[in-house]
Amino acid sequence: MATSAIGPGFITQTATFTATMGAAFAFAILASVIIDIAVQLNIWRMITSSGQRAGDLANRAIPFSGHFIAILVVMGGLAFNIGNIAGGGLGLNALLGIDPKIGGLLTGALAILLFLIKKAGRVMDVVLILLGIGMIVMTVVVAVISQPPVGEALRQTVAPDQLNFATITTIVGGTVGGYITYAGAHRYLDSGLTGPQHSAGVMRSATNGILVTAVMRYVLFLAILGVVASGVVLDVSGQAANPAGQAFGAVLGDAGMRIFGAIFWAAALSSVIGAAYTSATFLSTFSRRVATGWPLQLVTVAFIAVSLVIYLLIGTAPAALLVFVGGFNGLILPVGLTVFMYIGWFRPDLLGVSKYPRWLLIPGTLVTALTWYMGSVSIGPIFAFLGVTG
Repeated sequence: MATSAIGPGFITQTATFTATMGAAFAFAILASVIIDIAVQLNIWRMITSSGQRAGDLANRAIPFSGHFIAILVVMGGLAFNIGNIAGGGLGLNALLGIDPKIGGLLTGALAILLFLIKKAGRVMDVVLILLGIGMIVMTVVVAVISQPPVGEALRQTVAPDQLNFATITTIVGGTVGGYITYAGAHRYLDSGLTGPQHSAGVMRSATNGILVTAVMRYVLFLAILGVVASGVVLDVSGQAANPAGQAFGAVLGDAGMRIFGAIFWAAALSSVIGAAYTSATFLSTFSRRVATGWPLQLVTVAFIAVSLVIYLLIGTAPAALLVFVGGFNGLILPVGLTVFMYIGWFRPDLLGVSKYPRWLLIPGTLVTALTWYMGSVSIGPIFAFLGVTG
C-alpha cells in the first residue's frame, strides 16, 4: 500500500501544493493522515475478516453495489495510470531532457514488456527498492540543506492560515483513493491470513502503511518548503513542469535533477504496472474468467495500452494531470466507504462477527460524511487542474 501510494502523483502533488500554499499545506497533510487511518483500518479489517475481495463483499451486502464500486475503481485506476505514464514522461525529461510525450510513450511500452517478462519484473523489484532508498536519502538531504522554516510549518500543522478542501481531497485520493485503499487488503487475502482472528495484525499493517507515507510526505514537504522559502519559484503548470525535480535541482544542481529524474521515472514505471494489474483484478467482479492466468494478463496489457493512448491524446501538462488524478480518486472514495460503513453497521455477519467494533465504525462514519462534503465542494477546483470548470 505504501509503495502504491508513494509514486509520481504523490511526489508531484506534494511539491505543487507546497509551492502554492506554503507552510499551510502542513495542515492538509495532518488532516489527510487522520482520514487515511480511519479509511484503511475499516476497509482492510472488513475485507480480511470476510475473506472476500471488495466487490464480492459489497455485492453480498447490497446487490450490484460491488459492480458499481468496481466500475469506479477501474475508472480511478485508469486515471491513476494515465497520470503514472505522465510521471514517466516527466522523469525521463528530467533525466535525459527528452519531450515528456515521448518519455510517456517509452514508459508505457516498457511497462507492457516488463509485465510480460516475469524475470525482468523480479530484477526491477530489486532496483526499485534501491532507488526508493535513494529517494528517501535525497529527500532528507534536501530537507537539511534547504533549511525550511520548521517552526512555522509546525504552527500551521495545527493552525493553518488557509484551509483548502480540494487539496485535502486530492492528497487523500492519492494515498487511499481508487484502487490503493483495496490493494493492500487484497494482497493480505493472498497471504491466507484471513478471518476475524487476524484483525490485530491487519490493523497494524494498515496503520504502518499510512504512517510510512505520512512521514515521507512531511519530509518531502519540508524539503520543498525550504526551497520555496529561499525565494525559488517553481513552475507547476508548464508542459514540462516538474516542481519536485526543480526543487531537487535547485539544491543539488544538475546532477541532483538527473538522479531525481531516474528515481521518479522508476517509481512511475512500477506504478503503471501495479495500478493496471490491481485495477484489472476488479474486473473479476463481472467475470471469473479474468480473475487469473492469461485473461488477466491480457486485460492488464490492454489497460496499460488504453492509458497510454489517452495520455498521448490529452493536451494537459503532466504535472497538472498528476495532481488531478489524486483529486478524481478522492471524489469517488466516499462511494465505496458508504457501502463498507453499511456493512459494519448492519451486516457484521458477513465479517464473521456478531458485532463490528463501534470505535472503528463511528470515526469511519464521520470520515465518510466528511469525504462526501469535501468532494461536493471540491469538484470545481479539482477539475480546474485540467483546465475544466465545474
